[in-house]
Amino acid sequence: MSRIKRGTITKRRHKRLLKQTKGFWGQRKNVFKRAKETLMRALRFAYIGRRLKKRDFRGLFIARISAACKQDGISYSKFIYGLKQNSIVINRKMLSQLAIFEPQAFSELTQLIAKK
Repeated sequence: MSRIKRGTITKRRHKRLLKQTKGFWGQRKNVFKRAKETLMRALRFAYIGRRLKKRDFRGLFIARISAACKQDGISYSKFIYGLKQNSIVINRKMLSQLAIFEPQAFSELTQLIAKK
């Protein structure tokens, strides 16, 4: 049986990985072993970051809503509780957008909740 040389397959795999590490510093971009270690680490951080991003933005939305509620003289927790009591289903991102771009509409919401 003849011998099969697999250099082309390995080269293709290495080139694909090294293409992803373009822009890394030093050996991390051009030495396969170092590049692979760094890329695996970078991909892991990217995966974690995609989950943290959701948490961070939720916190930002809550801070914005809370600030807008304080201007209308109501606490954030009472505002959210009031929304649930009045069966108003609107997510925090949209409430945040309302507070920033439509402060009049947001004030009407807080007044509606404060009355009850």
